[in-house]
Amino acid sequence: MGLLLSFDKNKIEAGCDEAGRGCLAGPVVAAAVILPPKFKNAILDDSKKLSERKRYALREIIEKEALAWAVGIVSPEEIDKINILNASFLAMHRAIDQLKVNPEQLLIDGNRFNSYHNIPHHCIVKGDGKYLSIAAASILAKTYRDDMMFELHKKYPIYDWDSNKGYPTKKHRLAIREYGNTPHHRKTFGMQPDQLSLKF
Repeated sequence: MGLLLSFDKNKIEAGCDEAGRGCLAGPVVAAAVILPPKFKNAILDDSKKLSERKRYALREIIEKEALAWAVGIVSPEEIDKINILNASFLAMHRAIDQLKVNPEQLLIDGNRFNSYHNIPHHCIVKGDGKYLSIAAASILAKTYRDDMMFELHKKYPIYDWDSNKGYPTKKHRLAIREYGNTPHHRKTFGMQPDQLSLKF
C-alpha cells in the first residue's frame, strides 16, 4: 500500500520533517510542504529509502507541484544554546513561517512537537513512510542540508562531510580527535578532542 495523501482531506495540511538531528556538525534543516489535493507520485517515499539521484529528482517535482513549500535552518550555535530537540522544532517553525499558503493542520514526523500558533498538529511516528506530505518534507530537508554540507566540505575536506554529511562516522570522529572542532561542529555533542571515546 502506498503513502497516504492526507490525514484530513477537508483541511489544508502541511507535512513537516527535519534532517541532521543526529549529526556532530552542520545545521539542522527542516521543511514544510503543502501538496495539492490530487497529488500523486509512485516513487515518493521516506528520503532514507531513496537514492541520492531520486531524492534530487523528486525535489524538482515537489517544488514545482506543491501548493507551498519552505525550508527552515537552525545553526550549530543555536543548537548548542537550546538543545537539538528544541532546534528541530524551531527549524520546523521557521519552515512553516515561510509558507505562502496558511496550513490548517500540521503533520509532524516523530512523537513530539512544540505547538505552532495554535494550529492543530498530529505527531506521526515514522510519518515520512506514511504520508506523502511528510515524505516530501523529508526530501527537501535532506537535499537542502546535503547541499550545505557539500559546500562546507570544500572548506573542511578532512572531515569527509561530502560523504558523511556531518554524521558520526569513524573517519569523522578520528578527524575531530586529530584536528579538533570547526565552527560548524556542535560543541554540546560531547565530541571535543579530549572527550572522544573511540569505540567502534
